[in-house]
Amino acid sequence: MLKHYENIIIITPILSDDQAKETAKEYENYIIQKKGSIVHQEHWGLKKLAYLIQKKQSGCYHLFEFLLNSDLVYDFELKLRQDERILRFLTVKLSKYGIEYAEKRRKKLLKKDESL
Repeated sequence: MLKHYENIIIITPILSDDQAKETAKEYENYIIQKKGSIVHQEHWGLKKLAYLIQKKQSGCYHLFEFLLNSDLVYDFELKLRQDERILRFLTVKLSKYGIEYAEKRRKKLLKKDESL
């Protein structure tokens, strides 16, 4: 059964913005290959970290909101752990309230983009 998840990855700042987007694209393809689907994703870009991670002061953030079989989440996280380009990641299973909030957030972002 597909469950709704949200994942944020912090990609090493050594990579260029294009390389960071390519890294995120690899994980998007991995989710799709495992019969999951991407609901939404955002590339937040380079941000300053609150504390040093692997002697890095900044990292490139990328958010995924996706549907995936719960048995495959461990494999997805294992792949993230093994990738030296990923400094940190956090995967959260969304409850019905989390899903509602994510939908409101997406609608708000769409309105903001349309007004620009």
